[in-house]
Amino acid sequence: MKIADKIKILADAAKYDASCSSSGSSRAAATDGIGNAAMSGICHSWAADGRCVSLLKILMSNDCVYDCSYCLSRRSNCLERATFTPEEIADLTINFYLRNYIEGLFLSSAVYASPDKTMADLVEVCRLLRHKHKFNGYIHLKVIPGASNDLVQAAGFLAERMSVNIELPSEASLNRLAPQKSKKGILAPMKQIGENFTGFKLERKKSRNAPSFCPAGQTTQMIIGASAESDFQILNLTENLYNKMSLKRVYYSAYIAVNEGPLLPAISTTPPLVREHRLYQADWLLRFYKFQSHEILSPAFPHLDERLDPKAAWALRNFDLFPIDINRASYEELLRIPGVGVTSARRIIKTRRVSAIREQDLKKIGMVLKRARFFISINDKYLGDRSLSHHHLVNAMCKAEPPGSKKLLHSSRQLPLF
Repeated sequence: MKIADKIKILADAAKYDASCSSSGSSRAAATDGIGNAAMSGICHSWAADGRCVSLLKILMSNDCVYDCSYCLSRRSNCLERATFTPEEIADLTINFYLRNYIEGLFLSSAVYASPDKTMADLVEVCRLLRHKHKFNGYIHLKVIPGASNDLVQAAGFLAERMSVNIELPSEASLNRLAPQKSKKGILAPMKQIGENFTGFKLERKKSRNAPSFCPAGQTTQMIIGASAESDFQILNLTENLYNKMSLKRVYYSAYIAVNEGPLLPAISTTPPLVREHRLYQADWLLRFYKFQSHEILSPAFPHLDERLDPKAAWALRNFDLFPIDINRASYEELLRIPGVGVTSARRIIKTRRVSAIREQDLKKIGMVLKRARFFISINDKYLGDRSLSHHHLVNAMCKAEPPGSKKLLHSSRQLPLF
């Protein structure tokens, strides 16, 4: 099979993997090599139609020995199969880089032959790029669950970022939809990467000569909507992964029905894009706004409100905590106010050191006043309307939703990935 035909098959097969980001690396250019994965050397580039560009995103193979119900590349599907050799991918990456098509590589694969064979070939691609071609650019490598610890260790010294896809939010769903995979097999390499990342990071603080291990950290991806877990279960799992596995990021992928089966949603089902969007917002609260998962959702409220962002929904459920006085609130309290972001909260703290904040200062600070006004006061003056009932307050907040959220609510069109 020609290289061009393999690219067409395996680039298209890679589009279902969402956990593709390229920030946080610090591999600098070397005088005897090419490429640069320093923070200023590679970053996300967004095309006009919403595509994220700059990485060659491809599978090594779609010839899978597994038969996961939700996966297009599963063994029982009748489709055209292809497999690259490590040398072909390394040469392809270098040639694309030299033509300025890409700045790095995102490499994953279906499991062919065995997890160890697949992982060994992925590591060989990285070895060829780093040592034969002297490539110092960005490499994001997918780890194959079930591969040996030695192969995972070797990959960590060659790639900027690694990821192990957890895929489904519970062991029960994994057993039902992907019985050849196991929770233990997925979490074991994830734990190994997290421990090594933390350990070698401490070693580099002691000595500059200590090796870097997966310097941009690890990520994972969960498929949303293929199984019946609630948002509460998903956020609990996410929080545990951040706390125990040293994850950089959890990605959520709205389930796209590519197969039919009694255990799957109907193939005509619309991808749950709004739910995916709300989960990303809730994830942001966990990582940057000092929220805990049990505050955002609970057994009594197991699902995120599709009408409101998670912080606004939390604030309305806890309206007795408001209004918060902008001139007296702590940084942590400011982060809890809808319409106040991390940057605007810092600006408020900084401005207050010089003078008290006035109402006319709020927009200059960057606060989204049409949302925040229901939850704040300035020197005991409430900026909202006290006559509004809870029902009318919810409606007012829905009207104040950012335009992007409203578009998602009214359109479920999946953006093209290629």
